[in-house]
Amino acid sequence: MSPVARDTAAAGLPWRPCATRAMLEARAAMFARIRAFFAAAGVLEVETPLLSRAAVTDPALTSLAVRPGTGVAGGYLHTSPEFAMKRLLAAGSGPIYQICKVFRDDERGRWHHPEFSLLEWYRPGWDYQRLIDEVAALVRAALDRPTLAVERVSYRALFRDGLGIDPWETSVAQLRDCARRVGIGGVEGLDLDRDGWLDLLLSHRLESGLGRGRLSFVHDYPPSQAALARVRPGTPPVAERFELYVEGVELANGFQELTDAAEQRARFDADLDWRRANGQAEVPADAHFLAALEAGLPESAGVALGLDRLLMIATGASDIDAVLAFPVERA
Repeated sequence: MSPVARDTAAAGLPWRPCATRAMLEARAAMFARIRAFFAAAGVLEVETPLLSRAAVTDPALTSLAVRPGTGVAGGYLHTSPEFAMKRLLAAGSGPIYQICKVFRDDERGRWHHPEFSLLEWYRPGWDYQRLIDEVAALVRAALDRPTLAVERVSYRALFRDGLGIDPWETSVAQLRDCARRVGIGGVEGLDLDRDGWLDLLLSHRLESGLGRGRLSFVHDYPPSQAALARVRPGTPPVAERFELYVEGVELANGFQELTDAAEQRARFDADLDWRRANGQAEVPADAHFLAALEAGLPESAGVALGLDRLLMIATGASDIDAVLAFPVERA
């Protein structure tokens, strides 16, 4: 339990909200600025289901399952509205955005909550570099900080400059040695794959310096970390993906969207193979989403941005519970 929730519980008032009236007003004002931004840009607000018969296959995410009951279909609470929104894009919706609740199991901490507010939007006909410009403009408007500086750094340059290694060429053994050299504890007991070591180095030694007094966009990731992004051939090939950091905190994850249905199906299958091999729950992939890709998803750039974290940055809150009316322990 967070300090915010613990203090009110200790006072014998667990029914009370964690967020103050001022915090609720700050949330409402930020959401209003976001909606005004998209209204001025001609982007349509949409709503898609929270409950789906399919789940996310990504081994790094755990969907919350809903058990069937009398007259109620079972399914999964979505971890993102991405698949449903891309079905709208394939049907000709044009540029769209959504503010919604999303759910991820096994996530709890200072910056994490199993239910959180997400802003997601898509720009047909745009590339991801152009979308980075709009993300910067949106965050400046949401934070009411119009002069906030922006920097872009490639994933490769971040590791080269910060740790002296090339994430495309360094072996797993060398990544382990790097983690030991920079003082990350418990390295000897870890058995990670290449991306696991890269994630460890990023989260423990590089992220904290990103976005200090500015918006830092890290872009062009290793192909093994493409998720739902397109991979651009080259030497080396890169996933056309970006993440936004502000004050050392990851706020957004964006892609040049993969439009190839066969490639997406192969990625889903690889995810499910990994889940089976590692004892994770096998989940149903989204057949409707794959059908939409087969029908034709327009060339698009899209991004998801965590609004609770953004509100924490805006208000200086040190714990996510302070920006939530009722965290999960008192929901």
